[in-house]
Amino acid sequence: MTATSARPTVSEREARQVAEAAREQDWRKPSFAKELFLGRFRLDLIHPHPMPDAEAVRRGEQFLAKLKDFCETRIDPALIEREAKIPDEVVNGLKELGALGMKIDTKYGGVGLTQVYYNKALALVGSVSPAIGALLSAHQSIGVPQPLKLFGTEEQKDAFLPRCARTDISAFLLTEPDVGSDPARLATTAVPDGDEYVLDGVKLWTTNGVVADLLVVMARVPKSEGHKGGITAFVVETAAEGVTVENRNAFMGLRGLENGVTRFHQVRVPAANRIGPEGAGLKIALTTLNTGRLSLPAMCVGAGKWCLKIAREWSGVREQWGKPVALHEAVGSKVSFIAATTFALEAVLDLASQMADEDRNDIRIEAALAKLYGSEMACLMADELVQIRGGRGYETAESLAARGERAVPAEQILRDLRINRIFEGSTEIMHLLIAREAVDAHLSVAGDLIDPEKSLGDKAKAGARAGGFYARWLPKLVAGRGQVPGTYREFHPSGHPDLAGHLRFVERTSRKLARSTFYAMSRWQGRMETKQGFLGRIVDIGAELFAMSAACVRAELLRSSGDHGLEAYQLADVFCRQSRIRVDELFGRLWTNTDDLDRKVVKGVLGSAYTWLEEGIVDPSGDGPWIADATPGPATKGNVHRPIR
Repeated sequence: MTATSARPTVSEREARQVAEAAREQDWRKPSFAKELFLGRFRLDLIHPHPMPDAEAVRRGEQFLAKLKDFCETRIDPALIEREAKIPDEVVNGLKELGALGMKIDTKYGGVGLTQVYYNKALALVGSVSPAIGALLSAHQSIGVPQPLKLFGTEEQKDAFLPRCARTDISAFLLTEPDVGSDPARLATTAVPDGDEYVLDGVKLWTTNGVVADLLVVMARVPKSEGHKGGITAFVVETAAEGVTVENRNAFMGLRGLENGVTRFHQVRVPAANRIGPEGAGLKIALTTLNTGRLSLPAMCVGAGKWCLKIAREWSGVREQWGKPVALHEAVGSKVSFIAATTFALEAVLDLASQMADEDRNDIRIEAALAKLYGSEMACLMADELVQIRGGRGYETAESLAARGERAVPAEQILRDLRINRIFEGSTEIMHLLIAREAVDAHLSVAGDLIDPEKSLGDKAKAGARAGGFYARWLPKLVAGRGQVPGTYREFHPSGHPDLAGHLRFVERTSRKLARSTFYAMSRWQGRMETKQGFLGRIVDIGAELFAMSAACVRAELLRSSGDHGLEAYQLADVFCRQSRIRVDELFGRLWTNTDDLDRKVVKGVLGSAYTWLEEGIVDPSGDGPWIADATPGPATKGNVHRPIR
């Protein structure tokens, strides 16, 4: 049997149906970002800024102090980069510190940090070694602890969480060699056999998989008598017979990452290790990622802070034409961008994290926006830092040190951050995921109107529902508080920049965004989902508006608490001004773009119409298939699994 024949064959529509079924369908709690996309600027949902309780702060600050000392005295980031491995003694030290259990409740032996302080810890440790940040994040944000916390039984929590808190590293296994963001084609199977399931398949890019003791594995259970079937989540012991880590993968960045290929051959998994019911695996994965995604922007914030520190120190020392390079406008604008964007990213992260801790709001869009925006902007900041450093930015830290200069790993941070635009949902997939949630209100009332498979009767009913909804909704998009001078005046205290004007801009622009979305749905109807360029720009506008809102609210929080208030207002002001320019450009590109022409060129490229353009080169790529064979069966390679004890 070939890998292709073993893999389920599904149509585009069936694939969408699988993804849609895994979505959380209802909105039981308010969502600031959802309202923003609908043209309703609900500032009351985020202002006054939510705050952690005193005990959470005490416990969090206490742990951060221990973690900082550990980072400063026990971690050698240059060694990790040079040897492409996190030393075992560092991992064991993190275990002793309790870093594996930062998000695990104290009753299971964990530290019990809030989301806010967990993210602060990831930003801290990720600043010294992004590879360690990735290890801790993959273990707690998407590995065994989080899905068990949300969906596990008490017996499962008692059995696995104490291990995860202190000794055992975990990993999350969904991706396969030929399955990325299309889980409908998942080929790994879990066949029921009495009180067990028999697991067969191959998983790719298993972050932590090389050293993990416990795995969360997504597998397809065949439908049979007494079994609903469907994609299902299991906790699997890596030491179980038939589990083989066949390869430790290497990447352009995160050189210490323990990421591999894991094969399952006739692996027997107790039914007691199934998380949730059969068929709930994708819903569990997506729900886990709702807050799990906040770990990536946390490390992006840490990277931004480091980029700012290096940019400040270097551009103040390096002189050209009689003055520090920072005072030359071409460089100064880059420094300003890094400072303002770091402030905004931290505002977005802390706001979304505190909202997650309070659990009063549905933050699925906010968390996704934080991941999308953080990963994109952090890469831009790192790229600007490399440019500010010039040739020294492109030179490795080891080479700099060898010739007597400060070992600044600017090129490394650029390489390390690049994966965040792909990890846990690529930018392109995040655009589609957020866009689907953003238009949910429209599809709930008018979806049947644009569904070609619905009957005329269904379309008539949908038309009546849509007519009532839009009769109430559309008039509210014409005017709002953003057009009233003096609105949000508490954001323009005496002697401070005017943030009230930026919030009025957000209010006006959110209505404009909603009008644009409605017009596009009216124009393209059922073809709307194919307009991925348009949807991506809609989401990017919403991300900028969310970031502007968070920056203003954070600045006011800092001012009211007497903590660098004026400076915070200055940073929020310049960020909002930079953001408004990007928003205006994105609106212009909604309707003036090359999307249609691009599609024609792509068809030409795939049809080999332009192969003449490729002449005159030599391709250095090796031989072999584009996608590795993932046929189920016994392992043919040695097991490189390396548990750390």
